[in-house]
Amino acid sequence: MKARNLRRFVGAGASAAVLGAMTAAAATAAAGDLARHAAAYEHMAPLEQYLMDQSAEIALARSAAPAAISAKATILVLKPQGYETAVTGSNGFTCVVERSWMAPFDSAEFWNPKMRAPICYNPAASRSILTYSLERTRLALVARSRDEILAEVRAAFARSELPQPEPGAMSFMMSKDGYLGDDQGHWHSHLMFHVPKAAAATWGANLQGSPVVLDDRPTPEPQTIFLVPVAHWSDGTEAPGL
Repeated sequence: MKARNLRRFVGAGASAAVLGAMTAAAATAAAGDLARHAAAYEHMAPLEQYLMDQSAEIALARSAAPAAISAKATILVLKPQGYETAVTGSNGFTCVVERSWMAPFDSAEFWNPKMRAPICYNPAASRSILTYSLERTRLALVARSRDEILAEVRAAFARSELPQPEPGAMSFMMSKDGYLGDDQGHWHSHLMFHVPKAAAATWGANLQGSPVVLDDRPTPEPQTIFLVPVAHWSDGTEAPGL
């Protein structure tokens, strides 16, 4: 059980000692899980484990956003040489299934071949944020290590080769069929807002009662991503809240 759920589980009548012991046990279990993940995903798996049947990948990519958006979006699919356009859209949106190397660089699942993250970028994000995914993917597919990818992305940023997020850049991650990691599953249906580097306080993120979430682990790309969970999946069915 994750530590953040312990108070709900134990209830208000539990003693501080019991809660503390359970929290410590959860932390120990989480540390064990992290170590196992780190060992399991220390290196990139064989490339074929990251690839998908094209029809299945198109459908999964479209599931990132409601059909009114994704049905007219450009769809990219992963091939051994990188992402290729499988469907040319007409509304400026781009839907893609991102792989594990788009995770934070300190993630224990950076090379988890099971990860599938359907995301649909709006036009502003397609012209700017998508560049980051394409660059990391290019580096991963030419067998760069995690440290080498991080160093090359940092160098590209320093040379101003990575664009700043365009004003209005946002994306949809509303698929209930995605797999964001062994601990996350498909996580929550959410929207993401991509802005130049910013502090959590500027969006009221991570505050009690605020719907705005920020994973404040550093990223080498010139963006901060604010997440806002929503109450339904892209197919209209109810999605669990935080």
